[in-house]
Formats: sequence, C-alpha cells, structure tokens
Amino acid sequence: MSTTTPEAPAVQRRKHISVPTPQVPRKRRSPEEIAAATTVEGPKRILLAAPRGYCAGVDRAVVAVEKALERYGPPVYVRKEIVHNRHVVDTLTEKGVIFVEEADEVPEGELLIFSAHGVSPAVKQTAQERGLQTIDATCPLVTKVHREAVRFTTKDDYHILLIGHDGHEEVEGTYGHAPQSTTIVNGPWEVDQIEVPDPDRLIWLSQTTLSVDETMETVQKLRERFPNLQDPPSDDICYATSNRQAAIKKVAPESDLVIVVGSANSSNSVRLKEVAEEYGAKRAERVDFANQVDESWFTEAATIGVTSGASVPEVLVQEVLRLLADYGYGEPEEIVTAEEDIVFSLPKEIRKALQEAGHEDVGRGGRKRQD
Repeated sequence: MSTTTPEAPAVQRRKHISVPTPQVPRKRRSPEEIAAATTVEGPKRILLAAPRGYCAGVDRAVVAVEKALERYGPPVYVRKEIVHNRHVVDTLTEKGVIFVEEADEVPEGELLIFSAHGVSPAVKQTAQERGLQTIDATCPLVTKVHREAVRFTTKDDYHILLIGHDGHEEVEGTYGHAPQSTTIVNGPWEVDQIEVPDPDRLIWLSQTTLSVDETMETVQKLRERFPNLQDPPSDDICYATSNRQAAIKKVAPESDLVIVVGSANSSNSVRLKEVAEEYGAKRAERVDFANQVDESWFTEAATIGVTSGASVPEVLVQEVLRLLADYGYGEPEEIVTAEEDIVFSLPKEIRKALQEAGHEDVGRGGRKRQD
C-alpha cells in the first residue's frame, strides 16, 4: 500500500499595512496660566534656524512616489519608509502607497520604489527575481557612497571602516555593496575593539546623516590606532546634515529651549537635538507635531530656538510657530548660516515613464515643500 505525505499548509505572510497615526487633540493649559507660572523675564523670542527641513534628496524621493501614483495609480509599493517622517509616510499611505519591509512581500509584477536611504545589491536582485518594476529613489549623495565602497574594495583593495549606526537602512545598503570588506563602526567607543585584515589598507566612509563632530572624533581615534587610514575623496556627510547642524550651533547658545521637529527614527533629526544640547541650549526637545509640544516647557523659556530635520515638510514647522505665537512669542527671527540651491533630477525610471506618457514637466527635487 502506498502512502503519501500530506503537504504542509501554506504559510501566510503577514501583510505589512501602514496605518496613519491619529492626531489626538491635547487639552492645554491656557496662555494665561503659563504666563502666571513663568519664571523668566524679558521678551519672548523665537530664533528660527535656516537652513532647515526638506533637502534635495528627500524632496526627490517624495516627488518620485507622488509622480508614480499619478502615472500608475495605486497601489504603489515602497520598501521601508520613503523618508523617515511620520507625516510624509501617513500622507502617502492615504494616497494609496503600501510600505513593506522587504521586496519579497510585494506581489510579483508590481511596482516597488526603493527609499531615499538606498538598498544593497541583494535587495535589487530579489526584486528582479520577482519580476518587479522598480524605481530607485536613493539619494544621489548616498549613491556616491555606494560607488566609493565598490571602487575602494574591488579596484583599490581597501578594507572599509564604515562609520554609522548598525541597523540603519542607509548603513545596511552601503554595507551590502562590499560586505566581505567592510567593518561597521558605530562611534568612537568601538574603535579599540576593531579588528582589520591589514592596517595599512584602510579607508573610512560614513553614513550621510551623522553628527559632524562625533564623526570627526571617531575618525581621529581611528587614525590614532591606524595611522595609515585613508580619507574618502570628499565628505560623505551630506550638505543638508552639515548645514542644519551648523545653523542650530548658532541658535543653541542663545536658547532656553530648542524644539526640533522630526521623527524619532530620523537620524539627522535626533542628531540636531543632541547638537543643540552640546552647544548650549538649556533644554532641547524633539517632536513630530505641534500637538506634542508641552506648553509647560515655556515657563522657563524666554528664547526658543526652532529647527527641523531634513525629511520634515515646512508645514509642520509653521504649526509649531503658530502654537508659540498663541503663547505670546514674537515674530520669528531667522538665523541664516547658509543658502541652499541644490536640486536633483527625478529617478531615471520615473522620468522615462512620464516622458513616454507625454508629460512635459517631469519634475526635479530640491524645492521647499509646504505639504
């Protein structure tokens, strides 16, 4: 008698569904109550850091998703968050974007967009095997680091010390371009534990959204241990990260409170809060939305500095400024430390699709977005 082994039931993967975060109104203490409890004297000032908010790479990625929705209609799939901002992700979700963790969650043949943080070759290979149509919205400045990783390991035979946060999407993507020849260094505290194959064939690269000061501290400690450590041909920390940190360094010393608008998983937003504290702000807080600002902070703050991370739409900053005005703070005084005029073309895949559809305006990144 023949027997057959019953097939195991198919395992159903959990579908990743993005649900917009509801904004719950806060019951606030009145401006009069806060004024009565205030312990500081003098005019109530706002120092508004500039540059702040959207950078060219973020704008390019968000516009790419919006244009894909216009061209193909929903659903459009995006691997990870297109940028690290709750408002942006929630808004795109409402328009029909489905955010997934990995490419193998996307139905075969569908459209998948890679986020601004970049991906490894292995992720692209998975997408190709599934027959997915893809749009690569990786920030061009991140792509530059990917190319450096390939060049220095395959042509120049260097081992890379990649300064960045292990587990961050950008670091995973860069590491994936040369996994056998890359060591991740989270910060200066890890330098003494690093083991390398040849101390005379080393070069450092970095995540683009790090603290400039901490990165340089890490490089200094690495060079003390490995004197022949080579520098990358140009700075890997992006212009927007550097500029926003420079601006808050100017604002922080005069501020009793600094409010950073940005999400918790946004590396550059978190770094802005840290930089504000390091450079003299008496207090620094990070919020996603104005309704997360605690008015009790104002009782000890005559001067409030305001900035936002590189993935934050300006509308969120303006909501914070309106709240501050309600509590008696004056017109913002903008502290400008740099002017930004960088723009990036949209990803070639979406430009081609739009041109084939007869669109004359294929769009560019780098604008100050209000939505």
